[in-house]
Amino acid sequence: MIDFKKKIEEDERSAGHQNKQTDYEYENILINNKKRKRLVTYAIAIITIALIFSGKILMSSQSATTWFSENILFRGLKHLVPSVTKQINGEETDRVNILLLGIGGEGHDGAYLTDTIILASFKPSTKQVSLISIPRDLVSPVSNWRKINSVSALAEQQLPGSGSEATARAIAELLQIPIHYYVRADFQGFINIIDQLGGVTINVENQLDDYSYPILGREDNPNYYSRYEHLHIEKGEQTMDGSLALKYARSRHALNSEGSDFARARRQQLVLEAVKNKLLSTKTLLNPIMVSKLIGEFNKNVATSLNAWEMLRLWDLFKDIDRSQIINKVLSDAPDGLLISGRGEDGAYILTPRSGNFAAIRNLVKNIFEVNGVIDKPDEIEIIQDHSSIVILNGTWVSGLAGKVAVDLEQAKFQINKIGNAPTSNYSQTTIYSLSTSTSPLSLKILTSTTQGLFSNELPEWARIYYSSSSEPAFLLILGSDANQKD
Repeated sequence: MIDFKKKIEEDERSAGHQNKQTDYEYENILINNKKRKRLVTYAIAIITIALIFSGKILMSSQSATTWFSENILFRGLKHLVPSVTKQINGEETDRVNILLLGIGGEGHDGAYLTDTIILASFKPSTKQVSLISIPRDLVSPVSNWRKINSVSALAEQQLPGSGSEATARAIAELLQIPIHYYVRADFQGFINIIDQLGGVTINVENQLDDYSYPILGREDNPNYYSRYEHLHIEKGEQTMDGSLALKYARSRHALNSEGSDFARARRQQLVLEAVKNKLLSTKTLLNPIMVSKLIGEFNKNVATSLNAWEMLRLWDLFKDIDRSQIINKVLSDAPDGLLISGRGEDGAYILTPRSGNFAAIRNLVKNIFEVNGVIDKPDEIEIIQDHSSIVILNGTWVSGLAGKVAVDLEQAKFQINKIGNAPTSNYSQTTIYSLSTSTSPLSLKILTSTTQGLFSNELPEWARIYYSSSSEPAFLLILGSDANQKD
């Protein structure tokens, strides 16, 4: 006969054991999920900050190996996560400045000459980012009137590994701002990272034809025409490997507007956005083999003065940034630019401040977030009542750009006095001129905020006819290439 009481007791003990086992397994799942999330967060922080807004990440006395070693990645992870509550340098003044540098690296002529210099500034309170491209041909007293790109190479000759720090000091002195961190990478690392990702897809905004793109290894070829190749990239969505993406970002002699410094900086941004999107995709982050290979590339080609916890903090502050919160500026010798081109004593091409000193450039850098700030409600109400009149001239090759901008300004209740073309089509920076002594400051603020134009007091000679115009416009707006990039 079956002892039902004993049977019930055995079943209860069995059920209790199974429940305990289930609870144990569930607890393990939760722990593993937490570890996985931490690992993904750490990977995102490293990859994003390593590539943040620079096509050629950078190098310092701190080896990238110290970030990615197994000790830090696995054993130190639990110590890194809580530390993101600490403030990084510059955060207390609401502006973190990071210098992004790109060099050719081994196998390139002038391996330590800085090919790309970008000042990236982060404003934690508004989640804004500004990117100011500084041309490598700029000369200044802090570099003994040599090109600014030579600072790194000269420092490396005296003390290997000191080039980035020396460049950061020079830029800080030149612009009179603190440089809190720097990042540097070479071309080969950039190529390898994109190739490891399986290439990137880029929406090419304008067809690019550069008949003078230098061929690596042929710089000293006695046959001039054997030194260069014809770089041709069609407009539209293009999938590029690392080599082509680098060429697209570096091209300096393309036809039409693509040959400008602004266009070059804009292409770098397009490449970076594509790389960032591919890096941060689930397909990449959840592929341990790919992440391992990427970390290997960072070990060989990437270094920075940012510590691991500082990267995590920067990621935590700006991980949700919107594209509209990124301000792009380029120092150039365009008609509206702050620089002029010339020749040095040795005949080399150089760039110097148009005004004869660096005051205007320093003012732009210092106030980059002020003229591009967020417009609040009270200003919108007052500007709607103002009805300021404006002349809009297209200073680019982009057809219909002035009409497009006019629609936006009409919605802000500006009176469009005239739409036309500027005398030349090689403006890179959208520029605003005031034609009236009684111009409303609020009108100017909303105009600069809407167009992200740069206000200038130096009206071009040809534009003085608008002073005597019978319609008496309050503003003259000349659209540069940057206006075509705004959403």
